[in-house]
Amino acid sequence: MSGEGLDFTTNNLFHVRGKVAVVTGGGSGIGAMIASAYVQNGAKVYIASRNEEQLRETCETLNKQGLQAGSCHYFVADISVKSGCDALANQIKERESKIHILVNNSGASYGAPYDNFPEKEGWDDLLSLNVKSVFYMTAALSPLLAKDATSFDPGRVINISSVSSFLTIATGFQLTGAEVGIWSYGTSKAGLNHLTTLLATTLAPKFITVNAILPSVFPSKMTALSIQQHGEEGLADGNPFRRIGHPRDMAGVALFLASPAAAYVSGTQIILDGAATQSRSKNWSKAAL
Repeated sequence: MSGEGLDFTTNNLFHVRGKVAVVTGGGSGIGAMIASAYVQNGAKVYIASRNEEQLRETCETLNKQGLQAGSCHYFVADISVKSGCDALANQIKERESKIHILVNNSGASYGAPYDNFPEKEGWDDLLSLNVKSVFYMTAALSPLLAKDATSFDPGRVINISSVSSFLTIATGFQLTGAEVGIWSYGTSKAGLNHLTTLLATTLAPKFITVNAILPSVFPSKMTALSIQQHGEEGLADGNPFRRIGHPRDMAGVALFLASPAAAYVSGTQIILDGAATQSRSKNWSKAAL
């Protein structure tokens, strides 16, 4: 096939104009970065979380940034349980007959000493939000993602995982403290990586792509205290790029995975950490989340 007559301009390859997106946990942090990228580039975006005040403020901010007629709207939702996922999906279905993008971003972290790690908060609640909710949100919205989807214009599911899914140690991070470990967090994100693969193979026949972004430290509610205590330079110690993630880094990958350029990309895990995980430098674990 020759390139004659094919439009490979960035305006055609990398856009989300006119698309409808849902971003869970979109009121702050990484979710707000992604929502902002979509709104600024012409998408209609629904963000959801439990914090209505935060959602309202984010919507107001993003609606001022809709440079290409994008818009932001919100739903208050608790998706840590299946009934909450179903309730949010039903609210979306009342407003939209088709969505193009689902970003499963809602998540939580938990750190505690190895010999005093609570079952409910440390394991049950965390796995429910970080893994189970991704499955139930995706399943509930699959019909809207699949509607009118084609192999060249598929529905998109983007799961926000973490480089912690690859870590082989659980303690000693600047984010948690020397005596505190993140056993359940790393485990949940490793599970999310595999769930991403399973969903990709399950939904490919419906023309829905499923991919994961695995970030290191980015400015967020989860990292705010550590950034305050150690500064961004302290958290970047051991990262070859000598910095933490920037909102532009996240926005770029999220836009790519939702754009026509990524219509044939599915089942991938994109590490977003400046090569810190692969470098295994002396203090590489300090750059992880």
